[in-house]
Amino acid sequence: MIDVNNYEVSLVRADTSHPPEHPPAAPRKSIGRRLLFGALVLIVALLLAGGAGVYLVTRELPEIYSLKDYKPDIVTTVYADDGSPVAEFCRERRFVVPMDRIPKLLVQAFVAAEDSRFYEHEGLDYLGIIRAMYKNIMAAGIRQGGSTITQQVTKSLLLTPERSVTRKIREAILAFRIEKYLSKEEILYLYLNQIYLGNNAYGVEAAAQTYFGKSVEELNLAECAMLAGLPQAPSRYSPHKHPDRARERQTYVLNRMTEDGYIAAQQAKQALATPVKIKGRAEKNLGKAPYFAEHIRRYLEEKYGEDMLYHQGLQVYSTVNVAYQQAAQKALRKGLQDLDKRQGYRGPLAHLEGKRIDTYFLDLKESEDLEPLKEGDIVKGVISSAPSGEKRFRVNLNGGSGVLPFENMTWIRRDPAEALKVGDLILVRLLSREQRSGDWKIALEQEPQVQGAIISIDNATGYVKAMVGGYDFSTSQFNRAVQARRQPGSAFKPIIYAAALDKGYTPATIIIDSPVIFGDEESERVWKPKNYKETFSGPTLLRTALILSRNVVTIKIVNDIGLDYVIDYARRLGISSPLTRDLSLALGSSALSLLELTRAVSVFPNQGELVQPMFITKVMDRDGRLLEEHKPQRERVMEPDTAFVMTHLLQEVVQYGTGWRARALGRPVGGKTGTTNDQKDAWFVGFSPLMTAGVWVGFDNERELGPVETGARAASPIWVDYAAEVLKTEPIQAFVVPEKVVFAKINARTGLLARPDDATAVFEVFKEGTAPTKTADEVSPGLDDFFKADLDAEAM
Repeated sequence: MIDVNNYEVSLVRADTSHPPEHPPAAPRKSIGRRLLFGALVLIVALLLAGGAGVYLVTRELPEIYSLKDYKPDIVTTVYADDGSPVAEFCRERRFVVPMDRIPKLLVQAFVAAEDSRFYEHEGLDYLGIIRAMYKNIMAAGIRQGGSTITQQVTKSLLLTPERSVTRKIREAILAFRIEKYLSKEEILYLYLNQIYLGNNAYGVEAAAQTYFGKSVEELNLAECAMLAGLPQAPSRYSPHKHPDRARERQTYVLNRMTEDGYIAAQQAKQALATPVKIKGRAEKNLGKAPYFAEHIRRYLEEKYGEDMLYHQGLQVYSTVNVAYQQAAQKALRKGLQDLDKRQGYRGPLAHLEGKRIDTYFLDLKESEDLEPLKEGDIVKGVISSAPSGEKRFRVNLNGGSGVLPFENMTWIRRDPAEALKVGDLILVRLLSREQRSGDWKIALEQEPQVQGAIISIDNATGYVKAMVGGYDFSTSQFNRAVQARRQPGSAFKPIIYAAALDKGYTPATIIIDSPVIFGDEESERVWKPKNYKETFSGPTLLRTALILSRNVVTIKIVNDIGLDYVIDYARRLGISSPLTRDLSLALGSSALSLLELTRAVSVFPNQGELVQPMFITKVMDRDGRLLEEHKPQRERVMEPDTAFVMTHLLQEVVQYGTGWRARALGRPVGGKTGTTNDQKDAWFVGFSPLMTAGVWVGFDNERELGPVETGARAASPIWVDYAAEVLKTEPIQAFVVPEKVVFAKINARTGLLARPDDATAVFEVFKEGTAPTKTADEVSPGLDDFFKADLDAEAM
């Protein structure tokens, strides 16, 4: 924010018809030509307006009747689920407002500054033209123009910006006609909504938001005067770039308002003493959901076309929740930064020496996007001094300095004194600021090369509440949540196990986890699938195979129930990507989008119903007419009992298996990790009773993440961080238990009923009529010994 109040200016009574600071004088050799041009236009315009028009000039004049139906380019706005704007699409940033919303003082400020005889003339201010000519002659240069507000409206709405005698004559004729056709208030309505005021702000409402962060009706006299000073040269007098010049123009406008009797001299002095805070736009959420907004933009452009999107002011009501979105962005960035640090320090961004350091900070200071330093930000800095006895570096920051202790850079895996040197340009995180010295305590950072995505769906409605498609939208607009297709690995297994349950399997079904070989007679190729740890466990319960993500057991299940059945089942759950018709499908070899896999998993907490993911609830045109509306769509694709058994099994994945990090939430959640065999992709898709969210992590070029970067280590921490934030204010809920399911206490190894003294017993859920009814002793006296031997072998 810029406070332009500390600028001493007194009201000037003499020669207030021009601003205190003048643009450079035109070359003297052109003065006579310009004055002659002005006189010629005045004489010819008088003749034409009086009825002696020239056919060659007037034969193709545009009609002025369209001005009654003024519909300029306006902004398409995207709103979050709470009604706050989160994105805008436009070529010209304009919000049309009626005259009753525009303060009288603002109208008077523009009239005083731009056309003091507006209410007296009929389109052309002949006295104003003569006065301007006189002023220009006396100043030996161009100091004033003679265009009225009506002429400016004419030029903006009806004519091209060309500079010629013909155009000026046509402008004068049209201005005269407009004054006969429209009232003064109607002309001001067009002018104040159409005029360009800099920084892509068209009209006074957009300008009020752009410079002061408020709506036009909230402006005070000081702000009104500053806006009214912009039309002459919006860039030259921009409050953002040139606050001193903006202050000078503000003083000029207040002087003009005083001379024209709109305000008293005392009001002008008070306005000059009023601090003007240049804040920028009031919509604090704008730009907070870039991937979400871009996804909507592509949809709108494809459906409605560029003209509707960028010019016709669509009102788009989206499903995004700003708090959820911020939590998703924060969790994803942290997770990718942590993974990147585990892979070591790659070195500084650049090395600067001598004058290059001063030039760097000078360029940075003049950047329009520069924000004040604040805690938690990641910013660039230049190392100014190396350790000399103390284990720390000093770092120059834009607008401050920082101290980088060795303990805040241990992840670089080498001696900090060797890794960094004076002049290195680095990224640092601002941790805290020392009140006495003003120094920042900082930590070394680096921008990750690894990418990721997260998407979150409301279970009840299918509304997508958050979507982040990459680490940084400004460097990559590719949305990995919906546009990328990557192998899900074991994250695909819940679909297979659900299909098995509907084929007669139960959580207690035993499958032998043992080596298996599949051959292809035609190609003579042999496939020997293996588990992640390359060991085999022998007789394994279905529940255990899912909890511990056993590959071989899953392949045997698919081989038993049939590939076609599994593929058809996946289609029912909303999987639309191509699926391979071979047994590698059991290991998640078919590439899917994060959105479709997350949607499929949401069927389990939704009690067997598939919800249609929605990003938009409705779209309205500029006049409030409804163009499209979307209500939650749910389709029964799975029986509730199957869905609940899977929900329970995926909760056990969290309690006992690869999803263990989610136990930290302390509430009922389920989920499944996924890791491809070559560690190129890491996934975690999980759910609570309220929402289902998916996370993917990987490199765009599909290089390996690292030998230990599994879904449990690379992806699930991101999911946990996100869920912890969005669920922290929600009451703890249990999943709804449908009819036709039963709980049974079973032996975790045999799957049979547990004896009362069984220390390994677990509660498991079964479809009605499928739960075990006998203990191991009742089935076979030697069965316990058989499983005990297998357990001992696994422990070796």
